[in-house]
Amino acid sequence: MRCLTLVPIFFSARQDLLQQVSLHLERTLHMEVSVRRPWFDPEASFDSSRGQYNSSRFLAQLLSDQSESATKILGITSVDLFIPVLTYVFGEAQVDGRAAIVSIHRLRSEAYGLPPDDTLLARRLEKEAVHELGHTFGLVHCFEPQCVMNTSTYVEEIDLKSAEFCRKCLTTVRSQTEEDAG
Repeated sequence: MRCLTLVPIFFSARQDLLQQVSLHLERTLHMEVSVRRPWFDPEASFDSSRGQYNSSRFLAQLLSDQSESATKILGITSVDLFIPVLTYVFGEAQVDGRAAIVSIHRLRSEAYGLPPDDTLLARRLEKEAVHELGHTFGLVHCFEPQCVMNTSTYVEEIDLKSAEFCRKCLTTVRSQTEEDAG
């Protein structure tokens, strides 16, 4: 069976959220999910000039342990992420690769001056985790508005789409699932 390793990075206080997203990923991707602590120094991804963490550096760190046997690796963090060409990102992934990372920093209602909403935060995290892992299966952004692979520049766009793949994207993911199982 394919295995997904979740790596909580600066995320220790949110075990309930980690458990919830684990269950969602197991159901959606039909993968066994395990949790592993980081084996690297997450502070190496911090950019002091921006006050944010470089998501591409996190991806490289997630891939640094050659003994990791998981089919896919997903880092989950609560810090603010960026890539050099964008002000922020909700996450990043290797297209058709093994690693992805997602942050709840800008998924939280409090980031927009609203009261905390743990249910909404969990839904957003589930969508973004599936979205970023979809990229690791080779999927690019989908034009179907409800597909989880539809692009999301703003948090409101995450709220509008579902947490599921459209039929076409699901077929791509399932074909890889069957290849890995065989």
